[in-house]
Amino acid sequence: MTTSTRFDTKIAVLLREDLEPWQRLNVTAFLVSGLGTEVPEVIGEPYEDADSVPYLPMFRQPVLVFQGTKEVLKAAHARALTRALPRAVFTGDLFATGHDAANRAAVRAVGTTDLDVVGLAVHGPKNAVDKVLKGARMHP
Repeated sequence: MTTSTRFDTKIAVLLREDLEPWQRLNVTAFLVSGLGTEVPEVIGEPYEDADSVPYLPMFRQPVLVFQGTKEVLKAAHARALTRALPRAVFTGDLFATGHDAANRAAVRAVGTTDLDVVGLAVHGPKNAVDKVLKGARMHP
């Protein structure tokens, strides 16, 4: 039996449409990893199979993936900031770094409005997330 749950909140990832397929997957994985640390209530309970093998918990709700142009990403980033939504950012500079400290340094080196945002993850009330994503479309 399948039951559908309606959530008051939305988890969304917005990717720049010109990314290579491997970049889209990598950016999505990095972005969503940050949301659970800031918003622990989005994480469900651990999993276990019929043989009692345990698995890590995951998000308790779907992650919707969108895409847009560079301009859509820039505008979405600005709207996420004005709404103070929990967010994670991935910039183009991070494709050239090799570890976590270098990633943070690359973001810290650029002013907010000059960030080359290629990916953005946000969580919040559905209507607020929808407003942040204005102009984006669902990823195919």
